[in-house]
Parts: sequence; C-alpha cells; structure tokens
Amino acid sequence: MTKAGHTVSQFAVSFYAPDSEQAGMLARAQEIENLEKQVRAQALIAEDARSAMIRAEAAYTDGAQRLATARRDTSEIQQRTHQLQVEVLRLTQQAEQTNTRRGQIEEELAEIDAQLGDLQERRATGEARFEELDISLGEAQEKHAQLEEAVIEAERKLNQAREQSRALERQAQEAQFSARTMAARRAELQRGIETASQQIQANEASAAQLQEEHARLSDTTAQTGLDDALAVKLEKEGLLLQTRNRYEDLSAQLRRADEQRMAFERSLQPLRDDITKLQLEQQAATLGGAQFMEQLTAAEVDLEALAAGIERDGVKLYGLQTEIDRIQREINALGAVNLAALDELTAARERKTFLDSQMADLMDAIKTLEDAIHKIDLETRDLLGSTFNTVNEHFGRMFPSLFGGGSAKLVMTGDEILDAGVQVMAHPPGKKNSTIHLLSGGEKALTAIALVFAIFQLNPAPFCLLDEVDAPLDDANTERYARLVKSMSSGTQFLFISHNKIAMEMAEQLVGVTMQEQGVSRIVAVDMEAALGMAQAA
Repeated sequence: MTKAGHTVSQFAVSFYAPDSEQAGMLARAQEIENLEKQVRAQALIAEDARSAMIRAEAAYTDGAQRLATARRDTSEIQQRTHQLQVEVLRLTQQAEQTNTRRGQIEEELAEIDAQLGDLQERRATGEARFEELDISLGEAQEKHAQLEEAVIEAERKLNQAREQSRALERQAQEAQFSARTMAARRAELQRGIETASQQIQANEASAAQLQEEHARLSDTTAQTGLDDALAVKLEKEGLLLQTRNRYEDLSAQLRRADEQRMAFERSLQPLRDDITKLQLEQQAATLGGAQFMEQLTAAEVDLEALAAGIERDGVKLYGLQTEIDRIQREINALGAVNLAALDELTAARERKTFLDSQMADLMDAIKTLEDAIHKIDLETRDLLGSTFNTVNEHFGRMFPSLFGGGSAKLVMTGDEILDAGVQVMAHPPGKKNSTIHLLSGGEKALTAIALVFAIFQLNPAPFCLLDEVDAPLDDANTERYARLVKSMSSGTQFLFISHNKIAMEMAEQLVGVTMQEQGVSRIVAVDMEAALGMAQAA
C-alpha cells in the first residue's frame, strides 16, 4: 500500500482514485474498522448459519428416521388393516353360518322333542315288558340250572359206570387171553411130555434090544451094532434138533400172533372211544330234541306246517344246530340289555352335533384362509410385476449410460411370476453375446452396478455405501461409473471405498488412513473444495 492509496501485488497494480475529500487516511481507517466490524458480523452470521445448517442436518436426519419409522408403521398398519378386514369377513361369514345353524338346531330340537316323547312311551312299554320277560327268564334260568345239574350228575354217573364197564371188559379180555395162552402152552407142554415119554420108551426098548443083541453077538457084531446104534442116535438127535427148531419157530409165531392181537386191541380202543362219543352225542341230541320239542309244544307250533315249510324251503336239518349256535353266540355277544342306551344315544348325538359345528367352523376358517392366500397372491403378483417392470426400466436406462450404448433387460424364466427366476440379458455395444457368461470381468461388474443402481432407485435410501466397486474397471468405464454416481449424488449421499484416482476425483471429501510412525495409524480428512481454493490461491 502506498501513501496515495494504491495497491501493488505480485501480479497486479490497483490505483486508488478518491471520490471526495473524505477519502483520506482517517476515512480509510474508519472504513477499515467498519469493514472489520462487518467481517466479524459476517463471521457471526456465518457461524449462526453453520449452526443452523448443523441443526437442519440433524433435523433432516431425524426427519428421515421419522419418515422411515412412519413408513414402517404405515406398512404395519396396512397389514393390520388387511388382517382385520379378513377377520371381519370371517366373523361375518361365521355369524351368518351361526344364524343358519341356529335355525337348523331349533328344527332338530323340535324333532328330537317329538321323538323323545315317542321314545319315552316306548321305553315305559319296554320296561314293563322287560320286567315280565325278566321274571320269566329268572324262572326259566332256575329250571334250566336245575336240569343242567341233574344232567351233569347223570352224565358223571354214566361216565363212571362206563369207565368201570370198560375196565372190567379189558380185565375180562386180558383174563380170557391169558387163559387161552396158558391152555395153549399147557397143551403144547403136554404134547412135548407125551413125545418125550414116547421117545424114552422107544429108547428103553432100543436099549433092551441092544443089550440082548450085545449078549448074543460077539465083539465085532457088537461093534457093528454100536456103530448102527450111534448112527441111529445121531439121526434121532437130528430129528430132535429139528423138532426143537420147529418148536421155537412155533413159539415165535405164537408171540407174533400175541403182539398182533395186542395191536388189534389197541387199534380197537379209538373205535370204542368213537362209539362211546357217538352214543353220548346221540343221548345229547335226544335230550336236545326233547327240549326243542317241549319248546315247540310250549310255543304251540304247528309241527305239520313247520315240517312242510322245512321240506318246501329245502332247509338242511343237519346245519340248523350250527345256525342255532351262531345265533346263540351273537346273542351272548350282545350282552345284557343296556337301559342307558337312550341316554348314551342322546349324548352321542349331542357330541356329533358339536363336532359337526366344529368341523363347519374349521371348513369356514380354511375357506377364509384360502381366500386370504388367494388375495395375497394376487396382490403379490401385481406388486412383484410392477416392481419387476420398474427395475427393468431403470436397468435398461442405466446400462447404456454406463457402457456408452448397448442394451440390457431382465427376463422372467417361467410363466408363474411367484416361482419364476430372473435372467439378465446384457448386450454391450459392438457385441452379440448369447449369455452374460461371455462378458469380460469389467463388463460383468458394470452390468452388476447397473442392476444394483436400478434396484436402488426403486426405493432410494438417504445414503449408499460402495466398497471398491470400481476395482475391475478400466479408466473409461471408471469415468462413466463416476459420472453416474455424481448424477445420483444429488438425492443420495454416497460413501465409497476406492483406490482409483479417477473415482477419488469425484469425491467432495476424502478420508484416509496413514501411518507416519510404525504402529500408529491416523485418519486424515481433506475437503476437496477447500483444497482446490487453497491451490488456486497459492
């Protein structure tokens, strides 16, 4: 500054031309003082503006949070409203069905009252008839018990007598067999004794004759006679041996005959048992026939008409007992008369009515749920279709801006939108690829960025975080990516992590981590506008 008020700088010279006589040093000093006051006032105003801006940003953040909360509350309220509408619809249907069911129940109650009166009359008649039949049944059961005891006692005595008779018969048969055996043995021994006596007599006669001949003959003749006697003796001993062998053979045959007889006796025992059983069955059949005849006589049945009916219908008499036994078993299986059957029937009907109403409620609830599911499916299809179309439109617009041309779209891979998949059809400029797998790594990354930003624009958030999205991109693609982010930053605050210089140039503020000293990390923040101003000023 010169005394005349001129300003000389490194790059320029400013001349001062005062407008009046008040443009002297005091006036300039006063002006400088006023300007300093204005600067301080402007600094205060700027500070207030910064505070207001901070408060506005806080209010904006609070408002955004409230807006997100309000949106969530609105969504929950919409869901709750839908649920209440469904519940109201279900309750309305249930009320209508309840009214209808009430009318049906009243009609059924009237019918049940009428049936109950009829049943009470029939019950009174049945109880009187039951008492009469019970008395008759008691008397008949007493008589039947007495007859059964008498029959059992008679059968027991008869069985004892038969057992004794069979035992005596067996003893008599065994005694007869022993007697016959002993008689045969005695006769055989007697025959043996007679034969031996005859042989002794013959031997004695022969000995006497031999002695006479010995006295009469000489030694030579005696020797000849002795030889003849020895020959005769040997012949007689051979005959005796043959006789003994024959005797032993006859004894063996006799033993075999005895064994056969015993086997025949044992085989006859089952036949005797069968005969006894058939006799008992005949007696039982005779007693049963007599009882049935008494019952028919007591029932005053026309026997001739019954016989004619049996012959006419071709009834097999031998099968009647089986049928009677079957009917008797069924009667026994029925058990005693249940006097509480009517009460049980009433309780069962009430239970069935309750279960029918429960079943009807369940069917109504199932129908209501199916209607709600159908409605939700319709709304989901509409919402998913509109969302898909919106994302597809954003994707088709962003893909050319990132690639500098080309086309891209999303295609459903199925007819049902709720189950279908989504296929990405991307065609960069100058390529006719048939699938996205034929794209390079950078092209795949740009396609993914375009798809993510298209989905992001569907419901944009206040801020977006990108982590080294530009890593696989070259410089040209990085510039297009930076321009897209720059254009979208007007409505969304982007926070991105990057090592690319081109991506860093679009940032308004850089935050980095440095390590000037070993093991000590520090965060360094740079305001790009302030740095640019300082660079220009320097």
